[in-house]
Amino acid sequence: MKKELIRPEVLAPAGTLEKLKTAIHYGADAVYIGGEAYGLRSRAGNFTYDEMREGVAYAKEHQAKVYVAANMVTHEGDAAGAGAFFRELRDIGISAVIVSDPALIEICITDAPGLPVHLSTQASATNYETLNYWQDEGLERVVLAREVSMEEIAKMRENTDVEIEAFIHGAMCISYSGRCVLSNHMSKRDANRGGCSQSCRWKYDLFDLPMAGERRSLTSQGTEVEPFSMSSVDMAMIEHIPDLIQNGVNSFKIEGRMKSIHYVSTVSNVYKAAVDSYMADPGNYICKQEWIDELWKVAQRELASGFYYQRPSENEQLFGPRRKIPVYAFVGQVLAYNEQTKIATVQQRNAFSVEDEVEFYGPGFKHFSQIITSMRNEDNEVIDRAPNAMMTVYMPVSQPVSPGDMIRKKK
Repeated sequence: MKKELIRPEVLAPAGTLEKLKTAIHYGADAVYIGGEAYGLRSRAGNFTYDEMREGVAYAKEHQAKVYVAANMVTHEGDAAGAGAFFRELRDIGISAVIVSDPALIEICITDAPGLPVHLSTQASATNYETLNYWQDEGLERVVLAREVSMEEIAKMRENTDVEIEAFIHGAMCISYSGRCVLSNHMSKRDANRGGCSQSCRWKYDLFDLPMAGERRSLTSQGTEVEPFSMSSVDMAMIEHIPDLIQNGVNSFKIEGRMKSIHYVSTVSNVYKAAVDSYMADPGNYICKQEWIDELWKVAQRELASGFYYQRPSENEQLFGPRRKIPVYAFVGQVLAYNEQTKIATVQQRNAFSVEDEVEFYGPGFKHFSQIITSMRNEDNEVIDRAPNAMMTVYMPVSQPVSPGDMIRKKK
């Protein structure tokens, strides 16, 4: 009997209300955000209750969902007020909370009945017995540890019917399931209570410390070796969409609540296109090179498939020679378009000039490039450069564009 394929949810990060709306506009079926307590991204633009209400209303209008990450490890006193927090989220209309700490899970289930709970990746779920345990505890979804293989996911799906969420794109924490104490030691910021300073991404060197002598670098003497970090390259599973769907992954999770709307829009757009293409015709599906190229436009590091197919080697670590990757700058967003004059109203995000070649892109994988031929500012004055952050610019465009379309250029 042929196994029925379940359409996976494309789940995007949303560090701010603007990113939430951008992700959904560009195809995300759901977003995950942080509240003002119990999360692990203290420096992200965490949501107030009023912002959550606006985000939930926007999501419902577009048939999307909003999840809240409340995945901190609680010490004594940290869980105070959690019951009221979860009840408020339930009443706002949040679709689920993502939790790792058993105390918070118990509080949510007991004090906010009706609010679904998803197990965070920080809980290190790596086998089907663990998934079944958490399902018996009342959870409807488990976010897998990032250390699981595709073979292990297949085994889990054979032995459990709980929903499975897996990371498919973004930064990879060097520590097991994100449970790191480097930041605590190096900068006295608790990574597991929202304060990670990303110490693994700092540059390090190796020194010889002879007795009564000056320390000497062992990696850069007479060479141009770059100091090393302890971090990994980023994940990209765009070339393995069929494996993820065929092995029963219900939700494709994209990392990056602190990343830009350029990143969120691009990655959501790509994975939505790939999922749509596969589900429309699995037998003739191919991974398009244009999807891969698109992801490289927002890549900050090299890309790999994490633990899904093999144990990562030194080739998946951030040291040694790296491939050159095209680097694009996000320069603007379309606010309006006049069909009669073919003039676009653009909000500037980074400087750009007349004679720059720029690329416009929008939802549904719409793309085109053009040379900027002329510009005017808000006072209708001719300008040759848009240097001021968030300034409004009027420019002719060669093809129709829509509000929310983005503009980027090669650096």
